[in-house]
Amino acid sequence: MFKFIKEFIKNPKFIGAVAPSSEYLAEKMIEDINFKECNCIIEYGPGTGVFTEKLIARKNEDTLLLVIENNKEFYEDLFSMYGYKKNVKIINDGAENVKKYLRAYNIKKVDYVVSGLPFTVLPISISNVILKNTMDILSNKGEFITFQYSLLKKKFFEKYFNSIKVKKAMINLPPAYVFKCKVKEEL
Repeated sequence: MFKFIKEFIKNPKFIGAVAPSSEYLAEKMIEDINFKECNCIIEYGPGTGVFTEKLIARKNEDTLLLVIENNKEFYEDLFSMYGYKKNVKIINDGAENVKKYLRAYNIKKVDYVVSGLPFTVLPISISNVILKNTMDILSNKGEFITFQYSLLKKKFFEKYFNSIKVKKAMINLPPAYVFKCKVKEEL
């Protein structure tokens, strides 16, 4: 917890909260993932790894999990905790560069993108690139799952996704909204 607060103070635009996500929020984020039929999951902004731990525990051994963390301190912790796990790749980079890693691992489409990114405080230009790339990499049945502390970004997400289900996770500090978003089909 102390490391999380320290990193928040150093760079609040990229951390976005003063406390890590709760176990309850992590369960809400992954509860609808079909782990049995999943080939590839990407996680953006795992921070301390609350969602990462749940994803690793539930994914099939053959499912590839790409974990992309921009913060060097969090990346190093995640790498030491999970870097040895089969089909888990811990990457120190920004989520806006996700396509580079899909090419490197020869992945065409992704089943789920789970995001802990604070879109409310991220620069709009980076947010646009991340969401456009996410829309491009998701399979037809793919889903983008993120959480925010308010509904402020719902309209912004609607530019990229035509089906958005929102659930409130009260047992979190602060309470959060989980957005489950499906890819907007081309007209």
